[in-house]
Amino acid sequence: MTADKIIRIGGASGFWGESDMAVPQFLQAGQNEQKLDYIVFDYLAEITMSIMARARSKNPDLGYAVDFVSAVIKPHIGAIAQQGIKLISNAGGTNPIACAAAVRAVIAEAGLDLKVAVITGDDLTSHAADFADRREMFSGEAFPDPENIASINAYLGAFPIAAALDQGADIVITGRCVDSAVTLGACIHEFGWNAGDLNQLSGASLAGHILECGPQATGGNFTDWESIADSMDNAGYPIAEIAADGSFIATKPDGTGGIVNVGTIGEQMLYEIGDPQAYMLPDVVCDFSGVALEQIGEDRVSVSGALGHAAPDTYKTCATYSDGWKLVAPFFFIGMDAKRKAESFAANALKRARAKLRASNAGDFDDVLIETLGDDSHYGAFAGETGTREVVLKIGVKHRDPKATMLMLKEATGMGLATPPGLALFAGGRPKPSPVVRLFSLRVPKSEVSVSVTVGDDAREFSEATGTGFDATSIQRPDTPSLPSTDESMVEVPLIQLAWGRSGDKGDKSNIGILPRDKVFAPWIWAALGEDTVRERFAHFLAQPDDPTSVERFYMPGTGAINFLLHDILGGGGVASMRNDPQGKSYAQILLATPVSIPQSLAEAL
Repeated sequence: MTADKIIRIGGASGFWGESDMAVPQFLQAGQNEQKLDYIVFDYLAEITMSIMARARSKNPDLGYAVDFVSAVIKPHIGAIAQQGIKLISNAGGTNPIACAAAVRAVIAEAGLDLKVAVITGDDLTSHAADFADRREMFSGEAFPDPENIASINAYLGAFPIAAALDQGADIVITGRCVDSAVTLGACIHEFGWNAGDLNQLSGASLAGHILECGPQATGGNFTDWESIADSMDNAGYPIAEIAADGSFIATKPDGTGGIVNVGTIGEQMLYEIGDPQAYMLPDVVCDFSGVALEQIGEDRVSVSGALGHAAPDTYKTCATYSDGWKLVAPFFFIGMDAKRKAESFAANALKRARAKLRASNAGDFDDVLIETLGDDSHYGAFAGETGTREVVLKIGVKHRDPKATMLMLKEATGMGLATPPGLALFAGGRPKPSPVVRLFSLRVPKSEVSVSVTVGDDAREFSEATGTGFDATSIQRPDTPSLPSTDESMVEVPLIQLAWGRSGDKGDKSNIGILPRDKVFAPWIWAALGEDTVRERFAHFLAQPDDPTSVERFYMPGTGAINFLLHDILGGGGVASMRNDPQGKSYAQILLATPVSIPQSLAEAL
């Protein structure tokens, strides 16, 4: 870290519906010599945009994260103003202007004089017909019918946010921007960076990436969850102390639960990044492969070494669109051979439903998914003696007609007296059809997107730097670790003893990041976790398990970490999927069970 100016930014929200614990924590910290300069909020995901778009279509005053107004601004704006903290949030969703109006109303009611800025231009929904010839950036699929489009939003960058702060904004509200931009925008403003300060932009983007998922950086979803389980009711929210060179220290408010260590920060660094040497953002293409993590104190981790390449000349843009209906219904089977009973029941229910679909010329289901999950808990102290004797059966179907999905439920429940023994029907109300919302990703030239920055009544067009085309094939890949020679006998241990892991989703892709607990383990982990091994572990989920390109592997020499990218693995991803885990959150846990062969001396040291 340098001795230059430090700015302190707290990450208060990772999704729409996040707990409202963070802001009170940060305000209390401000009274205890941990005062923040900024609090940033990330509310948006692809499916969130489609939900907000539907809300706005029903009510022109909605379409934004109302929680930002009701749970942040209204109860806390006085204390926030008193401490001089600035707020940056993408709570605007599909209606940032309405969000800003609601915020201004609360500020006026409180008798405060604060400037509210709005960033617009990301919403391209009205241009749906203009994209008819565009192809999906990953799959090459044709653009969907514009009539089915729910939302189209370009992922804007951080420089418009910095421009709003330059004009004196106290609160900046955006529509869709990349999650880390709310942090990077503050840094650009404070440090005066320009588009050529690539390493600094990359480092602060990594800080934003650490903050953007809130307590996932402080013990949430942590591999070693048990070490902090008793304190997570008061989980601390992350703080980044960022220096002028883009390096930073990750920490959390004193007296809060959870933990900040190399494992929690490293897991979050790896979360959902794809190629770690080509993490593409609107303002910079980041290379995190050489990042170093160092524990420098209790709940304090130093993060440095991010590199940057010139910004791309396009915005990643995501469209969401309706693609029929789905219905997912749970059933419970208890007793010997529970799994086979459940599968027999599901097969016969589907036979009945399909017979009626044929009779009415309604066409077959577009997709069917049958999954079982069980833990034997009904057997108490005698669980596990004879294998699984209870399962949750899930039957999911998709169809163009919601009535067809209800037919499956009708026939399944109608078999209640014609089923193998042990069926326990679901409690509560019956499931209902829900729309299948799919994601379509494309790249839109920056020249086709008009961005506007409005501070108070002053609206100005923002001129984005054009950027350059990025060629991933030109990346110089690092040397991968070689196994040390040894005459020792070898011992197999589960990967979880050697590494931490975190997984997540991007559309229909999942990434799994594996971070060695000590870099000495890196060669042995690399040798054990080849692409073929990972493909085998996830063959039952991969759409094309025999395709050698379905799994990619990247090495990160700074930490010895490996990042895997698994393609077409989430059954469509998000709400389009009917999987038990449509976002791949459990995939790291599955991979951490993989045996790794290590020398006897390393095993004994464990």
